[in-house]
Formats: sequence, structure tokens, C-alpha cells
Amino acid sequence: MKNKFTVIALLLLVATSCVSPKVYKNLEDKYAALKKENRSLQDDYNDLLKAKTKADNELKFTKEDFDNTTADKDLLNANYKVLVKEHENLKASYDALESNSSSAIAANSKKNRELLAQLEAKEQALASENARLEQLKKELEARSNRVAELESVIAAKDAAMTSLKNAISNALTDFEGKGLTIEQRNGKVYVSMENKLLFNSGSWAVGVEGKKAVKQLGNVLGDNPEIAVLIEGHTDNAPYSGSGQIKGNWDLSTKRATAIVEILRENNNINPENLTAAGRGEFLPIASNDTAEGKAKNRRIEVILTPKLDKISKLLNEI
Repeated sequence: MKNKFTVIALLLLVATSCVSPKVYKNLEDKYAALKKENRSLQDDYNDLLKAKTKADNELKFTKEDFDNTTADKDLLNANYKVLVKEHENLKASYDALESNSSSAIAANSKKNRELLAQLEAKEQALASENARLEQLKKELEARSNRVAELESVIAAKDAAMTSLKNAISNALTDFEGKGLTIEQRNGKVYVSMENKLLFNSGSWAVGVEGKKAVKQLGNVLGDNPEIAVLIEGHTDNAPYSGSGQIKGNWDLSTKRATAIVEILRENNNINPENLTAAGRGEFLPIASNDTAEGKAKNRRIEVILTPKLDKISKLLNEI
């Protein structure tokens, strides 16, 4: 996999402002594969939340079973004490009647044997319940530990993404109010930059101010090598009216995403294997294209940052 991404990176380095059809096709293929991987990561994240819910429910049921078994044990203990008291009373009666009536002695002796048998049965049942209770206690502790570890990993991932979002916000403070927004949702961080910050109309060449913003974003990404970076280009629904090699909005959005990748690749601390360029054209708007403001919001670059979920997937397999 590393060799494949290295080849792609070399192809990107030799590319000029115009991307050849072969490179463009390779980027599309890579985008399709990584888009599938991105969906898989989203599914893993959703499975993680379901598994956590399942583990919490199982923990609840195990605790209820534990509590019920404890109640049964207490009841058996109470019955056992009652039988012990009855045995003591009968023994006292036996002692009192021993000198008076052989028949009474025989009756008490029989009753005493029956009570002793009942006591033995209760003791065996109590021992069995104690063993079952101990096993349930171990299962409860093991399940609690797994749930706690899972919650800890999820919390650590969320905290890491929050820290990353804050670092990006601090790095891009100078661009607030210039078409840049940063959000954290579904375990990911979304950095959205409107085209007015990056490109001239119909162009995929990044302007001076836009390069500065992308490079400052790259500095933060270079400090977080375990983050997957998906760069998506988006347009409004107005047909592309330019000329040259551009075939339409989808082609333009792809070239713009690739231009952002080229700037990020200048930072040697960013692993090229973590970078993906993709064009979405006008097919994923975030606002209505019926107004100029809505069109401006839809013309954008989105940088989607995703953490690796390897440890979480391993814990899911153990639950």
C-alpha cells in the first residue's frame, strides 16, 4: 500500500497545473478506493457506538442477574438460619422427652433426621448459589472492564480530535470571516474554505492568501501523522463556461482538490499516504443554489480529518 501511494505522490510531484488524463484517472481510482475506506471507517465508528450500547445493555443485564443471585443467596441464608433454630428447638425437645417416652423420642428422632437432611440440601444449594454468584461477579467485572476500556478509547479519540480542531482554529485565526469554518462532528473534523479565499472564478490556481491558509493548516497536520486527510472540491450548479482542458464542474472541483494536495505535499512532515484528493462537483451542496450567497457557500474546498480506529476495532472484536 505504501509503494502505491508513493507512486501516486511522485506522479503528483511531476504534474504541472494541468493534470494529465492518466494522473486524473489514477486520482479518481484512488479516490474511489479511499472513499470506500472512508465509508468503512464511518461504518466502524457507527458499529463502535452500537457495540458500546450492546455492551452497556449486557452489563446492565449481568448486574441484574448478579443482584437477583445475591437476593437468592440472602433468602437461602435466612432459611438456613430458620432450620438451624428449629433443629436446636427439636434437640431441646428431644432432650426433654428422652426420659419420658420412647415413642416421643422416636418421633423426635425422625423429625430431627428430616431436618438434618433439609439442612444438608440447603447447604448444598447455598454452596451452588455462592459458586454461581462468584462466576457472575467475575463476568460482571470483566464486562465492566471492557466497557470502561472502550469508553476510554472513544473519549481519547474524541479528545484528540477536539485538540486537533482547536489547534487548527488557532492556526487559522487570521482567516476568520474570510469564508473559513471548522466543525467537529461524527468523530471527524471538517475544515471548509470557500473558493473566494482560494481561487479565482473558473481557476484551480491557489492565490497567495489561500496558499498561506493551506500551509498553516499543513503545519498542524504535520504534527498529527496518524490523521487521514480527504480533500474534497465542490462547485455550485452553474455550468462551467471556461475553455481549455476542463470538461465541467466535476473536473474543475477535482483539479482544485489536487491543487490543495500539492501545497500540503510541500510539508515533508505530512505522510502522503494519508492524503486523498477528490472532486464532488455540484452534487453535495450545503446551501441553496437559488441565491448568490448560497452559491458562494457551495463553491468550497472541504478538508475532512479522520482518526485511525484500529484499537477500537480490536476492542470490538473482543466484546
